[in-house]
Amino acid sequence: MTVNWKYPEYIVQCEWLKENLTNKNIRVFDCTTYLHYTDDHPSKPYDVESGFLDYKKSHIPGASFIDLQKQLSDNNSDFSFTLPKFNLLAETFKNLGIGMPYHIILYSRNGMQWSSRVWWMLYVLGFRQASILDGGLIEWERLGFLTEKIVNKFEYADFDVKPNDNVFVSKDEVLLGMGKKSCVLLNALTKDLHMGENPRYGRRGRIPGSMNIPFHKLVEKQTGKFKTPFELMKIFQEKGITDDLEIINYCGGGIAATLDAFVLLQLGFNNLKIYDNSMSEWAMDQNLPIEVG
Repeated sequence: MTVNWKYPEYIVQCEWLKENLTNKNIRVFDCTTYLHYTDDHPSKPYDVESGFLDYKKSHIPGASFIDLQKQLSDNNSDFSFTLPKFNLLAETFKNLGIGMPYHIILYSRNGMQWSSRVWWMLYVLGFRQASILDGGLIEWERLGFLTEKIVNKFEYADFDVKPNDNVFVSKDEVLLGMGKKSCVLLNALTKDLHMGENPRYGRRGRIPGSMNIPFHKLVEKQTGKFKTPFELMKIFQEKGITDDLEIINYCGGGIAATLDAFVLLQLGFNNLKIYDNSMSEWAMDQNLPIEVG
């Protein structure tokens, strides 16, 4: 069986980017964010650190930096990465220099889930000229490509918002999906968190009835690049996930889930949702059901 990416333009290789860095219609952004886990404090499962200091030490030549928490999250929320209102989000992207007529390349240095989070935020606003750098900075440096230390900022870009309200969902939509045979709840967290062996988010466990495909299983260990479309399709098919199902992706805070959702979109799955606040919200709400084991 031959399996190909449905949208190959949404993934670019380091070799291609190296050859196109001088193209003025390409703008590159470092999305690196770090989570420092604090399992002893379930009301605050992790401290968030911007990757800006590391960006200043080395980054892909010409790249600018995105601070996901400070610039692209609702700072009035109780949770770290809640999606802001669409009009505010679009204005921030515009000010960062993201929008028409540019091809936006997103990368991070510690896993592609940070890039995929920003990619989906652009997607729900109707922007379709963004790509994820396969393997991110780790692969770039592994190939021996040059980096720089100059802090770069771009001029404003035009941003025409065509919002899609149906991708990022709340706990209410998750509750509705729990009882449907046509709906799959897909947990992108590691197995120990899924099984309830780790209390990081407060109450141990998962949303009842969930399947588990950890986000790190979707990439190659050595390079951090996506596994082949054939390998990835097999992973989802072995769980009985088919393209006629509604798939609600979740994780700890709406980050890792976006990588599962991105891969599913690339494999031709269309009915995709992302639970924005995920277990950071669900586990702390005593009124919501939870499952372990």
